[in-house]
Amino acid sequence: MATSTDDSSEAELIAAAAAGNMGAFSQLVREHRSRVLRTAYGILGSAQEAEDVAQDVFVKVWNSLPQYHGREGAFASWLYRISVNAAIDVLRQQHHEVPLDDERVESHEAPEEAVLQSFSRAQVREAVAALPPNARSVLILREYEQLSYREIAEALQVPIGTVMSRLNYARQSLKKKLAPGA
Repeated sequence: MATSTDDSSEAELIAAAAAGNMGAFSQLVREHRSRVLRTAYGILGSAQEAEDVAQDVFVKVWNSLPQYHGREGAFASWLYRISVNAAIDVLRQQHHEVPLDDERVESHEAPEEAVLQSFSRAQVREAVAALPPNARSVLILREYEQLSYREIAEALQVPIGTVMSRLNYARQSLKKKLAPGA
């Protein structure tokens, strides 16, 4: 949780960046880049596409900062909203299934365990990728980014009830797809 000092220093960075200070903007990018990448990767399933989305997100943020003035809520929520929308836009443009990156196997595991864990991770990634974008976005923000329902609702600009409904749908869908014998 951010302290008021953290909030005021972020507000100062935002104000400086909005005034054209590239150093302040670079600091904002350093502080928020990993969450943008995780969110985009969770939705897209591709590290390369997540990198592309992150670049697009920060270009949009740079161009929109002068109009931001905190009206859209907390900066992080505003950033999540831009990230989710940009990733969903990429999905809409693809019109095909999301490619899933192969994950490297840790060398200290027994070969059988490594294969089973890799297979399980691939199944989970595949099941998450098969979710509709709205349900996938909520699931990623809740389970991977650990946002509260209120924060997700704010980031996606939907009621908390919608967040809860989409999250329940996503979890139930995953449960069915990942159940033994499914």
